[in-house]
Formats: sequence, C-alpha cells, structure tokens
Amino acid sequence: MISAFVASYGYTTVFLGTLLEGETILIAAGFAAHRGLLDWRLVFLVAMLGATLGDQIAFLLGRWKGTALIRRFPFLVQQKPRVDRLLQRYNVLFVLGVRFLYGLRIAGPVLLGSSGMAVWRFALLNTLGAALWAALITAAGYAFGEAIASLLSDLKTIEEALLLAIVVAGLAFWLWRTLRAQRKNRSESDAAKR
Repeated sequence: MISAFVASYGYTTVFLGTLLEGETILIAAGFAAHRGLLDWRLVFLVAMLGATLGDQIAFLLGRWKGTALIRRFPFLVQQKPRVDRLLQRYNVLFVLGVRFLYGLRIAGPVLLGSSGMAVWRFALLNTLGAALWAALITAAGYAFGEAIASLLSDLKTIEEALLLAIVVAGLAFWLWRTLRAQRKNRSESDAAKR
C-alpha cells in the first residue's frame, strides 16, 4: 500500500515537502530510491527545485513585507540578531548553509530578504545550497536503506513499515518542535505583557 503510494505520488510529495522543510520526506524518498521505488536522480532534482523555490518565496516575502513580518512574529524578532551576526561573519557560507541551521529553515530566508541582500545573489547561493542539501539528505536516506539492507536479509518484508516509521518519526519531531516553539512564544508574550 505505502509502496504503491510512493511510486504514484513520491515525486509530488518530495516537491511539496521540500517547499517548507522536507528532511523527513527526503530521507524517506532516499530510502525509497534505494528500494527501487523512485529514481534517486529525480528525487534529488525535485528536492532541489522544491527547496530552491520555497526559500526563494520566503526571501521575496521578506523583501516585500519583512518589517511587518518581523513585528508580527516574535520568533523572527528573536532570530534577527542571530541572522545579522551570521550574515556579517560568514556571508556566503551562511546563505549556502541556512537550510541546515536549526530554527532558520524558514526564518532565515525571510530575514535575509529583509536585510537588503541582492535578489540575484540570494538566488544563486540559494540554488547552490539547495543542491548541496538535496544531495546530502537524499544520500542519507539512500545510505539508511543500504545499512538496513546489510543488516536484514529480507528487507522487502518490512519495507513499508520502515517507510511509515520514517514519516511518522519525522512528523512527530516536527509536531514536537512546533508545539515547543508555540509554548516558548506564549510564555515570552506573557512575560512581555507583565
């Protein structure tokens, strides 16, 4: 059942998943590529396109409405000094690696857009960073498949359970992070009101 879903909708899921975060989806897709359900080259390409587009949209949103977004979302206010500091200190490396930094996958491009960075420069570095990210995360999923296959002689029998476990673990982690961030924002808002 899951294998049929992956074969039918895998590339679409990778694209949509990588528009926002996507590590879990991409690891699962790398595993599916190892199992022969998806072509790893297409997984890489689709993930790179989704990640590039998602961050480019966030950057342009930051360029267009950055000040209003920063005022509206306390998380962006908290991350702005960190982004400014990292941008000044590491410039190119920071833009290339922003998608690898915890808490900055969405906030980073928005704040970079509000920083006045040239659109063409961000687009170039964003594309390179997305290619690196897509290659590494896809390879991690593929390597996970290799490791499991070397440990288990009949991986086919648990293939679907493993795919489901990867997705469920990723969703649980995402939910935990989201709830934790909301709780933190609520307590900071309450503290500011006092």
